[in-house]
Amino acid sequence: MMGSAGLSSTDDVAGRFASIHTESGASLLELVEASPVLLIFLRHFGCSFCRQAISDVADLREELARRGVRPVFVHLGTPERAKPFFDYYGIGDVERVSDPEAKIYRDPVFLLPRINPFLTLLQPAVWAGWLKGAIFKHGIGAIKEDGEQMQGLFFLKGPKIVRQFRYRTIADEPDYLKLVA
Repeated sequence: MMGSAGLSSTDDVAGRFASIHTESGASLLELVEASPVLLIFLRHFGCSFCRQAISDVADLREELARRGVRPVFVHLGTPERAKPFFDYYGIGDVERVSDPEAKIYRDPVFLLPRINPFLTLLQPAVWAGWLKGAIFKHGIGAIKEDGEQMQGLFFLKGPKIVRQFRYRTIADEPDYLKLVA
């Protein structure tokens, strides 16, 4: 579901962006002031759809760079847990934010929902996504992070969310390039 965010003020958002730091130490505010950012929130590394998201962004990285857009991932794991997944897909150098307590996910600026993982398994779109090959291409693993947290995408220009994609199911397939158009 794409749309624009209704936020209180640019100053509030800038303040929140300044408090979010990547694993390399850069603040999200510094990054968005340097270039537009595609902020990708993942669920957990055992999720084949989250691994697919990493793969999709890796495949689009050159096109995103051509458009001047920097991908930045937010994940629920530790930096040590995340590194092998990003290295595997060839984007180990991409900016990442480790958020094991899901504070950024719950921040009013983003406010990503939570869903019972067992209810997720009952959704036909999830089964269809698995049958399309998500499990075969990207595997599935143990849930070591919060299995209830939903993912999301936010296209940021300066301290402003220009467009967002909020997942209805974990198997949704966003159009990354349309989001950053």
